[in-house]
Amino acid sequence: MAHDHPEHHHDNELDPMAARVRALETILTEKGLVDPKAIDAIVDTYETKVGPRNGARVVAKAWSDPEFAGWLQRDATEAIASLGYAGRQGEHMQAVFNTPDTHNLVVCTLCSCYPWSVLGLPPVWYKAPPYRSRAVIDPRGVLAEFDVILPETTKIRVWDSTAELRYLVVPLRPAGTEGFSEEQLAELVTRDSMIGTGLALTPEAA
Repeated sequence: MAHDHPEHHHDNELDPMAARVRALETILTEKGLVDPKAIDAIVDTYETKVGPRNGARVVAKAWSDPEFAGWLQRDATEAIASLGYAGRQGEHMQAVFNTPDTHNLVVCTLCSCYPWSVLGLPPVWYKAPPYRSRAVIDPRGVLAEFDVILPETTKIRVWDSTAELRYLVVPLRPAGTEGFSEEQLAELVTRDSMIGTGLALTPEAA
C-alpha cells in the first residue's frame, strides 16, 4: 500500500472560508431567506455533476492521447494545469493508473484531503470515519459495498491523500470505445471511478 507519508498534515474539517459560508448559510436559513433544500440541490450539482467534469476531461484526454497520458503519469500537477484545472486543493497532484492487474483506491485516513480542482466537492462518505478506516483495513470489502467486485487476483493499492499530495485515479478505458471523441469518453468517467470506488461506465450504461 502507498501509505508511507511520514508527515501527514491535513486541512481542518472546515477552513476559514468554509466556516464563514456555513455561518452565513445558518443565518440566512434561520431568517427564512434561503431554502435548505435548494442549497442541497446546488451542492449536489457541484459535487456530482459540474465538479467532477474537470477530472473526467483529464481522464478522457489521457485515454485518447498517449503523450498526455505519459505527462500525466510523470507530472500530474503540470499536466492537469495545462488544461486549466488548478488552484486550491489541487496544487500537488499524482495520477495513478488502473491496469488489468491493479486497482487503485484513494482515501484520506485522518480527515478529508481531496482534489477539489478536478473532482469538485468531496462526497459525505469520503469524509466519514468508517470509509477512512476501512478503506485501508479492508479495501476489497469497501469496494464490494460500492458494487465493485474485483477478481481475487487483482491487486488493490490504497493511496493516502495529504494536504501536500492528492491523487486522481485514471480508471481503465471501457471496451467498445474505439473511435470515441474526448467529449464522448468524458461522459463515461464518474467521480467514483476517479476515487477508485467505482469503474468507468460502459457505453451501454452511459
